[in-house]
Parts: sequence; C-alpha cells; structure tokens
Amino acid sequence: MKMLRVILLFGLSTGLLITGCSDSNNGTGPSDEVVTVSGVITGNTTWTADNEYLLRGGVFVGNDVDETILTIEAGTKIYGESSTWGMLVVRRNSRIMAQGTATDPIIMTSDRAEGERGRGNWGGLIINGNAPLNTGDEAYGEGGTGYYGGSDPNDNSGVLQYVRVEYAGREISPDNELNGIAFQGVGRGTTVDHIQVHMNKDDGIEFFGGTCNIKYALLTGIADDCFDYTDGWQGKAQFIVAQQYGDDADQGFEFDNSGEDNTAEPYSNPTIYNFTLIGDPAGPESDIGMLVREGSKGKLYNGIIMGFYEHGLDIDHEQTFLNVEAGNLIIDNCIFYGNGANFINDDDGFDEENFALNTMSHNLEATQSPVIDPYDKNAPDFRPQNAALTHTVADPPNDGFFTDVDFIGGVDPSNDWTQGWTTSEH
Repeated sequence: MKMLRVILLFGLSTGLLITGCSDSNNGTGPSDEVVTVSGVITGNTTWTADNEYLLRGGVFVGNDVDETILTIEAGTKIYGESSTWGMLVVRRNSRIMAQGTATDPIIMTSDRAEGERGRGNWGGLIINGNAPLNTGDEAYGEGGTGYYGGSDPNDNSGVLQYVRVEYAGREISPDNELNGIAFQGVGRGTTVDHIQVHMNKDDGIEFFGGTCNIKYALLTGIADDCFDYTDGWQGKAQFIVAQQYGDDADQGFEFDNSGEDNTAEPYSNPTIYNFTLIGDPAGPESDIGMLVREGSKGKLYNGIIMGFYEHGLDIDHEQTFLNVEAGNLIIDNCIFYGNGANFINDDDGFDEENFALNTMSHNLEATQSPVIDPYDKNAPDFRPQNAALTHTVADPPNDGFFTDVDFIGGVDPSNDWTQGWTTSEH
C-alpha cells in the first residue's frame, strides 16, 4: 500500500495518468501490475528500477517550452504497449537522463511476452532538440512526434548511456515512420554512448539534422537502414557496429543531405571513425553496405563493410559526385569483403571502384574475413582479425571525443564493448 501511495502522488505531480504498482517478474514481459504512463510529463520525474513502466500511447516529456527532466535509473525496464503504439518523446527544451550501466542497462522493449515479440511492437524513443536543420528553422517529426530544430548547435537534450531499445519502430506510411531512436535536431551538448537498437521495424538510429555525437552503438536485426541521417546532420560518431538479419533489411549506412534540395545548407557532414557493417550474404533483403546520396558530405575512416547481398558501396546524385571532386566526401582506410559486389557498377556516371581504390589512398578489398564471427546471430564475435589488425589505420582527431585506435572496425580486439549488456534474442 505504501508503494501505491507513492505512485499516486507521483502521478499528481506530473500530470500523467499513472496506475498500479510494480512487482518484479521473471523477465517474460511486464507483470500484471505495472506503472502505466500516458500523456504529458510536466514536472521533473524519476522512473526507478524497483518499478516497471508501461508506455500507453505517446508519452511526451515537456511542453516544448519549459524544461522538464525525466530521470531513468540504471536497470529500469520500460515497456511500449503494442495495442496503443506506445512511444516516448522528449520535447524541445526538456531532457532525458537515462544513465544505465554495463551491469544494469536501461531496457525499453515490447510489452509482449518473450517469444512473442517482434519488430514494430511499439513506437520507440524520439528526442527533439534545438539544433540546426537544413529544411528550415524547424520541422515536424514523423509519426506525430512534435516540432524540432532551432539555432543552438550546443543544445543539450540529456544523456543516453547503456540503453537498449528493442522490437520498436512502425511504418505508418512511406516517409512517415518511427525509428528505434530518432534524434531530431538534437545538439552536441547531448551525451549518447553505449546504445543498442535491436529488431526494429524501420531504421535503427536516424539523425534528422542537428549536431549530436554518438559513440558505441550496436544495431542488430534492423528491418530497414541500420544507421541513417538526413537534413544536415553534422555530428561525430565512433565505434558503430551493425549486423543485419537477411529476413528483412535494407542499407547498413544510408546517408542523405536533403531529398528536397541536394544543395541545402548546412550540408550533412559528419565525421565517423571505426565502424563495422555486416550484411547477410544469404539474405536478398540485405542490400547495400553504404549508400551515400542526395548531396551528403562526410569523412568516414577505419570501416569494415562486409557480407551485403548486393553491394558494399554506392554513391548517388550529381551533388554528391561534386562533393567527391571537391574533397568533401572521404571514405578511406576501409576494408571491403564478401559483398555481392564490393562496388556497384551502374550507368550514373560515377565509378565507385575507381573512387574507392584510386581516388582514395588506403581502402582494401580483403581476401579473408576481417571479423572473427560476424554472421552468427545468436553469439556473434565482432572483434577484428586478419587485415583489420594490419591495414593502415587513420588516426582520429585529438579533440576530446575520439579515441585513438590501432585497428579497423568498430570493436577493439582486446575490449569488446558489445558484450554483457546487449541482447541477441530474436
């Protein structure tokens, strides 16, 4: 009774509909009595690890004007209600402080029982910020997720550390979709590291403009693009691992500037070091390792692109070609292995093979697998081997964000950060 009384007070302070109390369970799904939340959080709120939380419909943090902070304790379990497309949306000027640990990650998952969960069970996590876009001063998020964008590249939407988002995503209609985690106009003041998006229906992670940085991200079983950006994203990324399941997939990386205007400014222009993109050579849904198009710029180094059913690299659209000529699109110190074709051979006037092996100086078509056990979907080993340990490595900038490396790929051979807090359940 004491726990129930605390929860009722909690509901009054936040403006949410909150019912029930939470008991521990065996991990097969939410218990019969959970803290059910819906509506808008209008006051600073903490979700604790001794409760479980069910997102009923869209749960919005803040009112887009005043600061509201949602704190989520390490080890907390949050369920998206599948019948109402539960989702969690952090509005502009508010923050999420979700700081899990390697031993107690924060888990956002489906309310269905284990064994019955699947892609698209709920809506996922959406964070809206005040950082710049190239589509205008602000935009309105897909799936009714609210306004985002502004003029502050240093905007702070909070912290995501050791967070898993599982079985989420929804394709409402073409070009109106919910991703696992959508960073919409999020600024570089936000901290994002040690993230897994698993078995998502649409993209795993997508950046819509903004300047947010990300480190240590694992994307597994994604049904669309594993890692996607558009609308002027100018962030940094390091240690990205994507493993496709060939039953449903698309690109490993899909990088756009703007589909409406390939020359829109600010250009999408991220800096990315150390990534491993693993397709499924037996799965025809596993398309292209890296698709760079619609005028995107960028600097990508120390990557492994392997096992994609169609192609390892495809660069599209005239403005993207012009970016290559101007030295504003760099893909170097990368290893291509075991793709249907490492480089697409089409008639658009751009030669990806020549770009990768001649315009660039340090790419390699390997003859042995650069990853120890990339295709095991239950217990993969993403550590590098063979050429990934001997090939020329690009030194990341010494800017306080990037980590010095002596290997190619997204995982250190002596310190596999993907172990212990992630899942392969499918």
